[in-house]
Amino acid sequence: MAGTIALPLQEFIASLDNASLPKILQVCSGVYFQGSIYEISGSEVCFSTGDLVKVIGIELQSVSCEDVIKNETFELPITHTGLFKVVPEQMPYSSVEEMLSLRPVCLDDSLPFTFTSHTKMTFGSLTLGAGKALTVLSIQRHEGKEDMVRCHVRGETEASAEVCIPLSSRGEFYECESEECYTLKEIMSSPCLRIRRFRFVKTTKCERILVFSPIYQVQAIMNLRKNVLRFPSSLEVDVVDVTDVCKDVNFVTPLSLTEVLSQPDNSFPVVAEILEEPQSRSFFKCAWLPGLVKSTNLVLHKKGTTPMVLMSSLKGRKNQQYFLVSQQYGGKFRRRPREFNSVYELYVASTQTQGLTVSVTRNCEEVEEEGMPDLSIGEKLKIVSCTRMELPGENIKGQRQSVEALLCHRLQEPEDEDEDEEEENTQKDKQEEEKEEVLLPLYMQGHFVEILSENKKYKLSDLGKEFSLPLDVKVVSRDTELETDPLFGSSCLRIEGAMLEPSIQASFQDRPDHCFHILPQWLSMSVSFTQEPLPWAQDNCPKCFIEKVSEVTDTFFYDFRKKDNSDEAPPPRPPKRDLSSSNLVKKTAKSTKKSANPKKKKDKTIPTEKLNDLTLNQKKRPPAPPPPEVLNDDLPPPVVPRKCSTADKTSKALPNTYVKIHQTIVKEHLDDAPADVESDHDYETLDETLVTMVKTAQESVMFY
Repeated sequence: MAGTIALPLQEFIASLDNASLPKILQVCSGVYFQGSIYEISGSEVCFSTGDLVKVIGIELQSVSCEDVIKNETFELPITHTGLFKVVPEQMPYSSVEEMLSLRPVCLDDSLPFTFTSHTKMTFGSLTLGAGKALTVLSIQRHEGKEDMVRCHVRGETEASAEVCIPLSSRGEFYECESEECYTLKEIMSSPCLRIRRFRFVKTTKCERILVFSPIYQVQAIMNLRKNVLRFPSSLEVDVVDVTDVCKDVNFVTPLSLTEVLSQPDNSFPVVAEILEEPQSRSFFKCAWLPGLVKSTNLVLHKKGTTPMVLMSSLKGRKNQQYFLVSQQYGGKFRRRPREFNSVYELYVASTQTQGLTVSVTRNCEEVEEEGMPDLSIGEKLKIVSCTRMELPGENIKGQRQSVEALLCHRLQEPEDEDEDEEEENTQKDKQEEEKEEVLLPLYMQGHFVEILSENKKYKLSDLGKEFSLPLDVKVVSRDTELETDPLFGSSCLRIEGAMLEPSIQASFQDRPDHCFHILPQWLSMSVSFTQEPLPWAQDNCPKCFIEKVSEVTDTFFYDFRKKDNSDEAPPPRPPKRDLSSSNLVKKTAKSTKKSANPKKKKDKTIPTEKLNDLTLNQKKRPPAPPPPEVLNDDLPPPVVPRKCSTADKTSKALPNTYVKIHQTIVKEHLDDAPADVESDHDYETLDETLVTMVKTAQESVMFY
C-alpha cells in the first residue's frame, strides 16, 4: 500500500457513486488495530486489519449534521422537507475567475449572485470604491478576446449601472449570502454543495451553521465471508482503495434463487455452492431436501417454467398425503366418483360439471321448518339448477323467508324388475315421467357420491384439458420411468389445482443424472456460481432422470389454497327463525306423521291390551273359603278340590304345581277382567281382598 492514502470510510464512500462500483477496499491500521465488531440489524460485522472488502452497492439512508459552533452532531432523514441556505465563506477569493469556479452549483444555474470587493477597482474611466456590491448577470465569451463578466452596480443615490469586468481581475473578493434555498436531497446530489456550509431557513435554529455528511448503507462482499454484508458508512474505519491491485481476487457473489432465474440461459449448466441453507423446510417432504446443506455443491442444469398439479390422498386415511406432480408424469388415470358432504359442495361441482348425477350414501331425516327433504340411501339425484325456495316457517318479524336451493330430479328405478325389458326409447320416456323435483337448501348437510357414466383412461395432461378441477382420480398404470411411484396403489387421489411454476432443474454433484425441480417461490436459499468443472466430459451431458412426483406438506397445501381461493365466497348459513313458530311446525309435523301411520299405531296397542287383560285389579273378588265345621287336631284339614283350566289342557308346557292355588283363582275370573287401557303402567296390582284370601289359603296349607 505504499504511495496510497488512507481515508475514513465515510469520506471515501461519500466520494463514490453507483456508476463507479464495484470498488475493492483494504482495511488499514486506524482506530481499530485488532478488529472491530458491530451488531447491526442482528448481523455481526467484523473488520480486521488487512481485510479486503468489495463494495457492490451504496444506498443513501440519512444525513449527519454537525453544528460547527456548538460542536454537536445529529442525524436527519433524507426525506426531511426543511430548506437550507448556503452560508457565505469567510475566506477571500484572489480573483474573479477563482470565485466563479468555486460556485456550489453550475455557474449558469447560480446566476445571478452577488459579491463585494474590499479593494478599489478601476476599469478605464470607471472607478469602483471598496465595499461596493456587484451582482453577476452573465458571462460574455469572445473568440480571441478575454472573457468578461457583466455585472450590475447600484450607486449611493439609487442609480444603477452595468459594468464589464475581466475574469482575470485580481483583488480581495468576498461572497455575499444568496437567496437560493435547497433541500437535503438537492444538497446530497451535488458534490459542490456537499462541501459548503448551510443554515436553516425560517426556523428558530437559523443561526446554527451546519456541515452535512451523507450516511450510506453499504452492501459489500468480503474475501473470507460468503454472504452479503450491510453496514453504515459511518463506521470509524480507515480504508485504502486497492481496486487496481486486486483485480484478480475471486470474490464470492451470493445469489438468491430468484436471482438465479434472472441469469442468462448461457450461464447453465453450472456448478453452484450452497451458501445459506433453506430458511424454511416446512413445505416439502421429498428425499432431496435433507441434502440441501451449507457448502454442498449442486449442478444447476437449466431454468424454466414447469406445469404442475397438486394432488391429495383420500381424506379418510389417518395420514393424509399431498403430492406435487409434473404434467410429464407418464402414468394413466381413471376418474373416481367424487364424494360430497354438503349440498353447497354439490352446487360448486354442478357449476363445473354439466348434468351432475349423484347417489345418496346416508339417510337424511326430513326437517320441514328448515326445508330439508327426506333422503334415503341409494336414491339418485340429477342436479338441474340453482333456484330459491320459500320456508314454511316465519322469521322473527313474521315474514316468510326464501333461501337458495338446488333443484334436483329424483331418478326412480322401475318397480317390476322381473318383467321383460322394453326398448331403450320406451325406458327413457318412462324415466322422464318418473322424475320428481326435489329442492335441497344450500346449507343442508348430506352425504353424496358422484355417478360416473364412463370408464376411460387418461393421461395427466389430458385430464386438465377435458375436466374442471378439483377432480378425483385413481392411478391404474404406474409411471415406468420412476423407481418407486408413490401415486400408484392409492385408492383415490384428488387433483386440487394446477400451477405454472418457475423452476430450476438441479442435481447433486455425485449423481448428476438424477434431477429434481427447485421452486424459488416456495424455497429460499443462497448459492454462488463456482469455477469448478461439470461432473461429465465436455459436450457429453448425460441423459437426466427427472423426479416427477414430490411429496409436500399440509402447510404447502393450505398456502396454495389461500392463493388460489382468496376471493371464494363462504357457504351460506341457515336462516334465522322464530322459535315459537318453529315449535308449532314441529308439533304439527309430528301429529301429521302419527295420523299418516294408523297401522303402526294399531299394532303398538295390541300388546298393551293383552297385558291389560292379565291384570289382577278387579272390583269384585270371590269370598274366602269357609272354615271347616269340625276341627280335629288328630285329622288334617280337608283338601280343597282343584279345577283344571282350559289353558293348562291346551298348553304344551307342564303345569306349575307350586302356584296351583293362585292360578286357579286367577283363571276363574280372567274372562271377566276388564282391560285397563288408561293405566300408566303394565304390571299387576293386588288389592286387600286378594291378599286376605292368599293369606288364608297359606294358613290352611299348614295343616297338611
